[in-house]
Amino acid sequence: MTWNNLLQPDLILEAPILDLTPGMIQKYGLKGLVLDVDETLVPMKTAEVSTELRGWIEEIRKVASLCLVSNNISENRIGGIARSLDLPYYLGAAKPSRRKIRAALQQMDLPVNEVGMVGDRLFTDVVAGNRLGMFTILVDPIIHPGAALRSHPIQNLEVLISQILGVSIPAKKQRVTGVHKSSDN
Repeated sequence: MTWNNLLQPDLILEAPILDLTPGMIQKYGLKGLVLDVDETLVPMKTAEVSTELRGWIEEIRKVASLCLVSNNISENRIGGIARSLDLPYYLGAAKPSRRKIRAALQQMDLPVNEVGMVGDRLFTDVVAGNRLGMFTILVDPIIHPGAALRSHPIQNLEVLISQILGVSIPAKKQRVTGVHKSSDN
């Protein structure tokens, strides 16, 4: 698999995960989602989930099975988030390793091509999902409203490196909501 294939998400949202709709999930034939946690569902170091996230989870649960897979090793924090959302979870995933994502897929009992990997990072979430043949969805990170740094330096660096390697990920200000591997926009 080439770097281009590894780093290219199937769907790029120019917004946080809350803009991923049940209709989008159904449009791509997805029956399950593996969700990253830090900066995908909640800001880094936050242990509480928002009312909006709870509502989003309930809407998505109507059309897809859900499981959290986090690189974070904090049972207290990640486990608390998962329990508050009534979702199964895996810690210390070491993405782009596929081991814990495979466990989530096995728990969901769904074919890999019917499960989306959703996250805010190219080199962890997207690479891990693409290595397994999942439908990959890159979302904008959710940061704490009080955070002094408003840009996303790690994500921006990942996009720059990906572009150098030939991946067609538009720069932040050029992003549009849509699919880059399909003509269905």
